Amino acid sequence: MSKVERFEDLNCWKEARQMVKMIFLTSRKEELRKDFDLVGQLKSASLSVMNNIAEGFGRFSVKEFIRFLDIAQSSAQEVMSMTYVLIDLEYVTDQEFNELQSKIGHTRNLILGLIKYLKNK
Repeated sequence: MSKVERFEDLNCWKEARQMVKMIFLTSRKEELRKDFDLVGQLKSASLSVMNNIAEGFGRFSVKEFIRFLDIAQSSAQEVMSMTYVLIDLEYVTDQEFNELQSKIGHTRNLILGLIKYLKNK
């Protein structure tokens, strides 16, 4: 593993960035754009994942970094929950739902892996 010098080097942040892009592109769908509350919350929670990883990286202790990573993984769980509303209201297809679930789950797993690594370090 190469040395991590910036938050942009973290695989979990890179994956979160891709997840945010998927969420924002999905939110452009015609019917979904009209659901302001859902779209706003979905975008906010997805951004929280990416931004909490970055903010935690900038903290001066591993303990604080872990706390921010925990917030990030919780936000990923929130985004995952909201994707069920997307499928239930037929804003997305089954394939789109599965792709979102996969990306969100992978992002969360990378964050959890980093938390585990930092706790055992």
